[in-house]
Amino acid sequence: MTSTTESTRELLLSRIRDVPDYPKPGVLFKDITPLLADPVAFTALTDSLAELCVRHGATKIVGLEARGFILAAPVAVRAGLGFVPVRKAGKLPGATLGQAYELEYGTAEIEIHAEDLSADDRIMVIDDVLATGGTAEASLELIRRAGAQVAGVSVLMELGFLAGRARLEAALRGAPLEALITL
Repeated sequence: MTSTTESTRELLLSRIRDVPDYPKPGVLFKDITPLLADPVAFTALTDSLAELCVRHGATKIVGLEARGFILAAPVAVRAGLGFVPVRKAGKLPGATLGQAYELEYGTAEIEIHAEDLSADDRIMVIDDVLATGGTAEASLELIRRAGAQVAGVSVLMELGFLAGRARLEAALRGAPLEALITL
C-alpha cells in the first residue's frame, strides 16, 4: 500500500469516467482523460507516483506505450529521473531489444533501446492500468535483459478481477507492485 491518502484516491477515482460498451459491448472502459484535464488531480497523481519512485530507489522510469507515457514522463521530471519509453515493435529507431508476449487472442511485441539502461539502474515501470499483466510482465523481462534492475511497478489503477497481479508475481521477483486505485 502506498502513502497516497484516502482523499487523493477519492480525487483520482472521481476524475475517472466509466464508458460502457467501449471498445466493444460488455466492456466498461475506465477513461482517464478527465483526470488528465484536471490540473489538481493530475498533479496529485504525478506527485503520488513520483513519491513511489523515490521511496523504492528508482534511478529511471520506464513508461509503457501509450498511456503510460502520459503518466511516466511528468513523474520522471517531478522525481528528477530519466524516462525510457517501451514501445510497440517497429516504433523505435536504431538497435532495440524486443519481447513477445501472449494476448488473449494472439501475440504482441514491445521494444526498448537497451543502451538507455545500465547495470546501475533501478527501473520503476509506470502505466495507467494493470489489467491481465502481459505488457508489464514483458517489460520486466526487457529491463532485465538490458542489464538493469527492477525497482517496481506502479500503476494508477489495477483491475483486480483480471488477475494481473497474480500473473506478475513471479516476474516481479520480490519487487513491489503498487496500485493507487484497485477496482
